[in-house]
Amino acid sequence: MKAILLAAVAATVVASGAMAQDKVVFATNWLAQGGHGGFYQAMADGTYAKYGLEVEIQQGGPQVNNRPMLPAGKVDFLMAGNLLLSMDNVRNGIPTVVVASYFEKDPQVMLTHKGEYASFDDLVNAPTILVSKDGQFSYWQWMVKAKGFKDEQLKPYGFNLAEYLTDKKMVQQGYGTAEPIYAKAEGADPEWFLLADNGWNTYSTTIEARVEMVENNPDLVQRFVDASTIGWYNYLYNDNSAGNAAIIADNPEQTVEKLNQEVEQMKALGIIGTGYQAEVGIGAIDMARVQAFYDLAVNAGILEAGSVDIAKVATDQFVNKKVGMDLLPK
Repeated sequence: MKAILLAAVAATVVASGAMAQDKVVFATNWLAQGGHGGFYQAMADGTYAKYGLEVEIQQGGPQVNNRPMLPAGKVDFLMAGNLLLSMDNVRNGIPTVVVASYFEKDPQVMLTHKGEYASFDDLVNAPTILVSKDGQFSYWQWMVKAKGFKDEQLKPYGFNLAEYLTDKKMVQQGYGTAEPIYAKAEGADPEWFLLADNGWNTYSTTIEARVEMVENNPDLVQRFVDASTIGWYNYLYNDNSAGNAAIIADNPEQTVEKLNQEVEQMKALGIIGTGYQAEVGIGAIDMARVQAFYDLAVNAGILEAGSVDIAKVATDQFVNKKVGMDLLPK
């Protein structure tokens, strides 16, 4: 079920009366979860409405590919996984651009059993590492080139914990806010190593918009980014019950307990609100870091040198303004 908020309150008043609400479709990259919490919070608690927006959140999922919907004009904003996909858009001449990044760190982890491996670097000794096809063409290339991992260790990941649970030496990819929690629920004693803490310096949970919208309607983009940022501060640090209820309405497999665990995991891993975000606000983009990640991708052989104009990948014009930081706990 699509989550739709019919706005009742306008953010500003113009001479003719209350400002009409701008209808916006925002597509996520997976089923509703805590990692989407700030957006659902802004929708459910009226923040989008206060910014003159009527927002529909369109879920992604295992059988859904929302990426083509943005350049086709079917959605207005798209949640992307990391900067590689956005760089690939630029390389292929697709006119989209990143306007905000809500995760300071990519939550990608290597999941192990507690005590089996002393460090991330020690994983080069693991007999088997389960990695999905997407991972094999992205961060695995970096792990091989920069960290000394070997393709002989690689085995396809089937997006379930079965092999991991039956083999203490097994290493598998995971999302830091999900698989560790699921593994514990299955009785395992998991340990994990965050790729971001070992040099994989991409942003994550980025928001893409069409270039023509950024150029022709920057006010709408600014309002969506500001309201989303405020939604994230409220979801993380204030009463997030409205956001949780909206998530569960879209994805009944979620529970308040699961969502609260996910929030605590995000905080524990420093996924959001840390680093540059701690200085200038959630959603921050540092263009020097975007360049640094491109350089990493080139050095790892993921992208070709000179194939991407970084100025077209992202813009910091809508972020780094300390929006919502007044909502932090005193």
